[in-house]
Amino acid sequence: IVEVYGFRKARLMIWLGFAANFLVSVFLQIAIALPGGATWEHQEAMVAIYSSVPRIMFASFAAFICGSMINAYVMSKMKAKDGIRHFSVRAIVSTLWGEGADSLIFFPTAFAGVFPWSTIISLIITQAIIKTVYEIIILPVTIRVVKVLKRIEGGEEVIDKNISYKWWKIYDID
Repeated sequence: IVEVYGFRKARLMIWLGFAANFLVSVFLQIAIALPGGATWEHQEAMVAIYSSVPRIMFASFAAFICGSMINAYVMSKMKAKDGIRHFSVRAIVSTLWGEGADSLIFFPTAFAGVFPWSTIISLIITQAIIKTVYEIIILPVTIRVVKVLKRIEGGEEVIDKNISYKWWKIYDID
């Protein structure tokens, strides 16, 4: 999104993703609170499975917002510095920063006191590496999609200059 439309649009998309996740979380909590039908025999299992959802959802929300915003920020700043060159490097570096932040926030928040710290640290490192390796593997597809979107949009290259990087400015999308 940042590569084609800039940080402002990416910020809006991140907040829309957050709102969609939040809505699903609310509906899930409502489903747990409401009694099941007369033939429903698995309410206890559903509660057992989803009882940790508020903590995990909070961790997920915080990690998603921070990781996605950091990813978009790094991508935007690198593009402002380098121009349209080095897209592959921007994609990989911004993913490493964004997923690193995501992992650093999610795993301790979701699993502190549940898993040993050695496991949490291993999960943080493993997830950041796996997601970055995935970015590298999928990069040829990403490059092609970006080229197609830029061709479809047909406008000039978007390079963020003199914009606000404040995360909460969702109304600032022009």
